[in-house]
Amino acid sequence: MRTISRASALAFAVVGWLLAAAMVACPGRGAQRSTLPGCGKDADCHASRVCDDGECRDRVAAGGASAGQSGATPAEARPGAPPYAMYKGNAQHTGALAGRPPERAPRPLWQFKTGGPITGSPTVGPDGTVYVGSHDGSLYAVSAEGALKWSFKTGDRIWSTPAVTQDGTVYAGSDDDHLYAVDTATGRERWRFRVGDCKAPTGFGPEGTRCDADGGPTLGPDGTIYLGGDGVYAVWPDGSLRWKLATTEHVSAAPALAPDGTVYAACQDDVLYAIRPDGTRAWTVRTERDLESAPAVGSDGTIYFGGDDGALHAVGADGASRWKVLTGADVRSSPSISGDGTVYVGSYDKNLYAISSSGSVKWRFAAADKIHAAPAVAPNGVVLIGSQDDNLYALSPAGVLLWFLELDGDVDAAPALSEGGVLYAAGDDGVLRAYK
Repeated sequence: MRTISRASALAFAVVGWLLAAAMVACPGRGAQRSTLPGCGKDADCHASRVCDDGECRDRVAAGGASAGQSGATPAEARPGAPPYAMYKGNAQHTGALAGRPPERAPRPLWQFKTGGPITGSPTVGPDGTVYVGSHDGSLYAVSAEGALKWSFKTGDRIWSTPAVTQDGTVYAGSDDDHLYAVDTATGRERWRFRVGDCKAPTGFGPEGTRCDADGGPTLGPDGTIYLGGDGVYAVWPDGSLRWKLATTEHVSAAPALAPDGTVYAACQDDVLYAIRPDGTRAWTVRTERDLESAPAVGSDGTIYFGGDDGALHAVGADGASRWKVLTGADVRSSPSISGDGTVYVGSYDKNLYAISSSGSVKWRFAAADKIHAAPAVAPNGVVLIGSQDDNLYALSPAGVLLWFLELDGDVDAAPALSEGGVLYAAGDDGVLRAYK
C-alpha cells in the first residue's frame, strides 16, 4: 500500500480548497458547461444565445459583447431629421418609385460622367438634386439640369446608394471603412464614423473587405442610420454609435427596418439576422450559402431575401420559414414588393421573377444576361429592372415588355424616378443618365 508524506497531503488539501473556492465563485458557469451544446460561432446557437468559449449561452451570462452592444437607453435618444430618400425608396426596401414611368421609351435629357462604375442607385433629394456614388471614390451632387454642384472624395470605392434626410444631410458608405455625413448645400463633411477596426482599411480579400461600409445606409424614422460592415451598426444622427451586433462575416447588403423597429440583415455567413430595436439578437435563419441580397419587408411582416443557394426565401416575423422559390442560379438581387403583394426578384439565371405572396411563380421575364439589380416598382405597377446585358427594361404588371433603354455597361443599380417623371439610370460605364 502506497502512502504520501504530510507535505504532499497538505499540498493536495490546498489544491482541493482552491478548486472548491473556484466552484463557489463561479457556480453558474460550471453548471452551464454541462448542459449547453457546443458551438463555433453565434449563428450556431438558437434565439438570443451567443457562442462563448465553445458553448451556447444566454447573452447576459456571456457578457453580451459578441452579440450586441447597447449604446443608449430610451432616455438618451438623439433623434434627427426624418428621412427623405434612400435605397429602394423606404426603410422596408419595397422598391417603391416616387413617380410614374413613361408609357413609351423616354428620351435622354443629359449625361453626367464619373470616374468609375456606378453600382448604387441614384438618390433624388428634396430640391431635385441627384446624389450618386462611384467606384472612383467620390460622392456626387448633380443638379436637375445635369450640372455638377459638388463632389466629395472618400478613401475608396462607393458601392451603395446614398440616403438623404429632409434637413439636408446625405449619408454614404465607402470601402475605406467609413460612413460619411455630408452637408447637401456645401458638400462639406459633417462627420465620419469608422466601421470596425480592420487592420487593412482598404484592399481586397476577406480582411481587406470585412469592414467595408457598403451595406446601407438605411434611415429610420428617428434619423438613426443602419448599415453593415463587420456586423450590423446603428448610428445616431450625430455620428455616435447607438449599438452594434457583431457577425462572423461581412454584411454587404443594406439592412431593412420593419415598422416595429426590428432590423433585418443578410450576412455572408449564410445567416439572416433579426435584431431588436435595442441591438440584441431576436432570432436567426441559416441558409446553405452566402447572403448578399438586401431583405425586403412586406406589409404583413414577411421578410423576403435571396441567397447564393439560388432561392428567394420568405420568412415570417417569428423567424419561421413560409416558403422558398428556387431559381436557376444565385439570387443577389434584392426583392421588391408591389401594392398587391407580388414579389419581384432577379436571378443570375438571367430571369426576373414575379412571385405571389403565397410563393407561386406568376411569370418570369428573360433578359440576355445576369440580373443583379433590384427591381423598382412604380405606383401603377410598372416594373423597371436592369440587367448585365446593358439594358434597362420596363415591364407591365403582367410581365409584358413595354420598352427598354440601352446603356453602355452592366446595369446593376435600380433606377430612380422623380415625382416629376424624370428617370435616372446608371451603370458600369460610370455615367448617370436622365430621361423624360
